[in-house]
Amino acid sequence: LYSLSFKYLFQFFEGGAFGGNRGVRPVPPEKGVFPLDHMHLCDLEKKEYLNCLKSAGHKSEGCRHLSKKYLECRMEKNLMAKQDMSELGFGKISDAKTKSEEKTEQTIEK
Repeated sequence: LYSLSFKYLFQFFEGGAFGGNRGVRPVPPEKGVFPLDHMHLCDLEKKEYLNCLKSAGHKSEGCRHLSKKYLECRMEKNLMAKQDMSELGFGKISDAKTKSEEKTEQTIEK
């Protein structure tokens, strides 16, 4: 009985303080991890997007143009890797105003 419990105790400590394997290097995920904006370089874009979400009842469809603007700012300021917007789920969005942008502006004007 003693040797059996010692064996399990040894296996517990062998993995490290919190059970992690000390000899294996972690591999970062391909997407989703990027530096935080500690210098607040894209705060204006972030606030515009969050305000839009709040006014749209947290339905992101109407705020996609601001989401795109925020991601473009992050790429310009090297806060994330530069990628084609189609790879980030924006498809082929033209520079012309989308219907949701026009609706948002019409609502603001009233």
